Amino acid sequence: MEYITRKSMLYKTGVEYGDYTMNHVLGCSHGCKYPCYAFLQKKRFGQVKTYDEWIEPKIVANTLELLDKEIPRLKNKIQSVQLCFATDPFMYGFDEISALSLAAVRKLNDAGIKCTVLTKGILPAELAELSEANEYGISLVSLDENFRGRMEPGAAPYAERIHALKRLHEAGCKTWVSMEPYPTPNLIEQNLADVLNAVAFVDKIIFGRTNYSKETSSFPTHKEFYNVCADEVIAFCRERGIDYHIKHGTQT
Repeated sequence: MEYITRKSMLYKTGVEYGDYTMNHVLGCSHGCKYPCYAFLQKKRFGQVKTYDEWIEPKIVANTLELLDKEIPRLKNKIQSVQLCFATDPFMYGFDEISALSLAAVRKLNDAGIKCTVLTKGILPAELAELSEANEYGISLVSLDENFRGRMEPGAAPYAERIHALKRLHEAGCKTWVSMEPYPTPNLIEQNLADVLNAVAFVDKIIFGRTNYSKETSSFPTHKEFYNVCADEVIAFCRERGIDYHIKHGTQT
């Protein structure tokens, strides 16, 4: 495992459903090929040069020291901190990253700051011992392991992600799912209802289209497809009392 240092950690995010965020790892071993917005951005700004470099994560060694400095200055401005928008806090198979993420969440919670977590890895059971205000989520766009192996080659198997999320739900935690980037039928033929039913226990579902993809934009009815899917998600959530958010640009 390689290490880097940074000059700052917490920052205000421009993501539509986010507040503050932190990215305490550079790169992501999950190697998503949708394509990955985080990889495209880091490559554009010269922080990584290649996909192979991206999938070899580097830990920010001074993460906790930066939090100690920044939390007192920012805590009155922060509603919540998202882990993470440009990496994964519980990267599959990287215990050192998971341990650092848990320590960061504890430190933020001790200062009275709520954390929102999103992962394609395994949410650890220890999260249930932390603040009741926290929200824990997984990314899930399919149940087909062949598709996952093709598009999320280093990420956790779908069933393992769902199991860990349900374990936290049963422990009384707030749970959610990000169904983004949801694939068009030319990428995989599947039933959206099956994916929704697999996570019907959650408190919130966020649904969004695939962006930056030639395969999606070349699918002749992609706009109509996402309109129908968004309507299905809304109806599913309303029927079950689940909160939902449809990402900007998904419905047209």
